[in-house]
This record gives sequence, structure tokens and C-alpha cells, in this order.
Amino acid sequence: MTAPSDSSSSGSSGNWLFKNKEHGKASAAASLGMILLWDTDSGLAQLDKYLHSTDTHVVAGALLGIGVVTCGVKNDCDPALAILMEYVNKDDSNIRIGAILGLGIAYAGSQKDELRVQLSAILGDPQATLEVLVFTAVALGLVFVGSCNEEIAQSIIFFLMERSEAELAEPIIRLLPVALGLLYLGKQESVEATAEVSKTFDEKIRKYCDVTLMSLAYAGTGNVLKVQKLLGICSQHLEKGETHQGPAVLGIALIAMSEELGAEMAVRSLERLLQYGEQNIRRAVPLALGILCISNPKVNVMDTLSRLSHDADADVSMAAIISLGLIGAGTNNARIAGMLRNLSSYYYKEAAHLFCVRIAQGLVHLGKGLLTLSPYHSDRFLLSPMALGGIVTVLHACLDMKSTILGKYHYILYIIVLAMQPRMLLTVDEDLKPLPVPVRVGQAVDVVGQAGRPKTITGFQTHTTPVLLAAGERAELATDKYIPLTSTLEGFVILKKNPEYHEE
Repeated sequence: MTAPSDSSSSGSSGNWLFKNKEHGKASAAASLGMILLWDTDSGLAQLDKYLHSTDTHVVAGALLGIGVVTCGVKNDCDPALAILMEYVNKDDSNIRIGAILGLGIAYAGSQKDELRVQLSAILGDPQATLEVLVFTAVALGLVFVGSCNEEIAQSIIFFLMERSEAELAEPIIRLLPVALGLLYLGKQESVEATAEVSKTFDEKIRKYCDVTLMSLAYAGTGNVLKVQKLLGICSQHLEKGETHQGPAVLGIALIAMSEELGAEMAVRSLERLLQYGEQNIRRAVPLALGILCISNPKVNVMDTLSRLSHDADADVSMAAIISLGLIGAGTNNARIAGMLRNLSSYYYKEAAHLFCVRIAQGLVHLGKGLLTLSPYHSDRFLLSPMALGGIVTVLHACLDMKSTILGKYHYILYIIVLAMQPRMLLTVDEDLKPLPVPVRVGQAVDVVGQAGRPKTITGFQTHTTPVLLAAGERAELATDKYIPLTSTLEGFVILKKNPEYHEE
């Protein structure tokens, strides 16, 4: 998430890459994809030279980078599909993971049938290693997010049933229930048949799967009964080795994040869990706070996370540091940036904490403060399943940081690219040429059901577009000369001339 040093651009390509050890090179190469995000032409050209490298980690990173560059970009000739498909069945497992995860990121939410055929074949491949299979399931979950696709659900379920005891103890296995849940993201009752089947799994993963499926299926719905059920799960005192309370805490945040009131009440409930919960609950609370206020740095949440970032338990403090990055993502928030600077000097001897601080700093200054991670758009009215799927996958991986993100699976962090979107308002004319117009930007006011024509924003300032919109802000045109073609002013807005407007 940080820019490579100048040496990369001045001809001696790859010096900055090989400063990293083995699997670190994969993330370093993929970082080029992040820097050239959405710029497919120059991005693919720059990543191409790393595909011919003799180092398998570099090739894997370049493949992942290609997926990141083309994330959310629709292209008729599908360059990512053409390039990545060649590498999906290579012998080396690193290269396979790079290609598979690249496909999952590049085509998230597209429900491409050829990907279903290709990736489902890998799930049935007896030669593939466990990690390749897990990332294949995650890629399928991302591509078919919210589709309720029965075939894919079946193949992931069969795969889970065939795992041995030893394999189910692997930390990476926790992404399989997430992959299954992504297929039903926000689809509520449709998950019930699959949830019934999950009750037949090995007891090591049964409850984890059940909780994850429920929390993802009701994500963004604000369903109070499900929140109560998850709180009930969190209130039990369990013997050691049970891990399903972490997803339950995340589930509370996922379900309650849909509207302001629910989110505030969830923040209060999470405070209670912090005081009375077991250790594995406390580790998940910071992450839950992070998703409740993603890209929306509320002061009370910031203070809680700041307190937790000095917690005696290393997992709690690392989760809190990452969450500070999440709540400030793309806001350039000075207070969070200051906290992270202090934390980096506080934890200067702890490599793991320092890594989390660097990631959080990258998130706070996301796209130099021009991007947001919030999955909601159109005045918090619509939820992007692709964006939420990306956030959920990363947070579930963060539940066990030491073995995933701080181990050799740090490239999971790149999945968060699915949630990145620009937060500026750009106005264009009917020929799509930029058109600067004055707009009023202020705090959004809820005017549902009010009579007459109430003011929709309060405390506004007048700017000329392009202009940045922070969380909870709304824009309206300050001139009658143009009529917008959309009801909500967000992203790119096409304006047409108002035929009834006469200059005085």
C-alpha cells in the first residue's frame, strides 16, 4: 500500500522488489497493481515484465497485481481472464494462488460462467494443496457474491466434509465458511438450506460455519432478532479451542451497519462485550468497530480503539491498530494519523505491531485521501455486495492475524481493493467533458416523510466541482443553470442545460 521507491521508475527495475524475502516478494509485486489501480493499459504493461521472472513468488505477485489493476473495470476483451487463465493450472502452488486470487478480485460480482467451470474443477482436484483449494473457494465466493449459486455451494460443502481432522485445524480453513457465506451475502432466508447442511460438519468447524453463514446472509439488513441471537452466542462462556464467537461479534456489526441508530446501539453492545467477554471475543471487537464506522472516524469509536491499541493482549492491540486504519480509511484524519505515528514509536521493537501500524497508515491516506472503503453508496441507500464481500473476507482473516496476515498469507489484504471507490463528486456535461459548477456540500439531513420541500443539508459550504464528499455529507447544485440526470449527487454526475433558465 506504499509507493515503491524511485529506483523502480528510473530503469533499474526490480531492486525494490528483491529487498523482500520469499513470499514478501509476492505482495511487493502486487503492490504495483495497487499503485496503478484501474489504469489497465499501463498497469498490465508494467506488470508484464514480472511474469517472465524466474522467481515463482514474483510471478504470483504479478498475477495478483493484474487482478488488482483490473478490479471492477469492465473490458470487452477481458485481458485479465486471458492472462490469468494460463497460470491457473501451473504446478507451483504460489503461482496458482496468485492467478486464482487475481481472477477472484478482477471478476468479483461478475458471475462469469467460465470461471465457475474452471475454478470448480480445481476444487475437485486431488493433487492441489489445501491453501490453493481454500483460495479457489474464496475466489468463487467473490465472483458469485450474493448469487445463491447452488452448484458452487454444493462443491464447497463437499470439500469441507472431506477434510481430515488435521486439515480442519489449519488456521487458513476459516476462510471456507466465509467463501460459502459470500454466496448468500445479504440474501437472508435463502441460506437456510445450506445452514442445515452445515450442522452435519465436523464439530471443529460446525458452529463457526453456522455463525458465519447467518451473519453474512443477514449482513446490512438490520435484523434485530439475528443481532440478539449473535449476542446470545457471545454471552456463553466456552472451554478453550472454540473459535466461533469471533465471527459472531463481526456478525453483530455486519447486520447493524445498515443504519445510524442500529450502528450506535451496536457500538454500545460491543462496549459491554469488551468488559465482560472472553479473550477471543475481545480480539474481534476492534474489528467489529472498524466495520461499523468504516471510512467514518467517529470520535467515541476512535477513543475506544486508541485505548485498545495499547492492550496487554497482542491480538487485541493489533486488531485495534488495523481498525484505526479502517475507520479513517481515505479520510487523511489528522488525529488518527497522529495516533498511528505515536504507536509506531511505541511498538518500534515489535515487528508484527509495526506491520499493522504501516498498513493502517496506508489505509488512512488511501489514494492520498481521495478514496473511501464504505460499501454504501447513493446516500447510504444501496449496499455494494462486492465491496462488503471484500471487507468481510479481510476481517475474517484478521481474526487470526498471527497465522494469516502476519504469516505467509499477507496478500489477503489486497482483497480490500474491492471496497475502494473514489469519494469525489465530478460533474460532466452531456458529451462527458468536465464541467465545473458550484455545489453546496453539507451534513445530510434525513427528510423522509416531511411535508413541503425541507432542506436536505445543513451547515453547507459552497465549492466548485470536483469536490470531496466525506461520510454523512450530501451535495446539491447551487445553480439552476443545469439539471442533474440523477437524484443523488455522487461520483460522476451528468448535467444537462436547464431549458427554462434565463441569465439576468
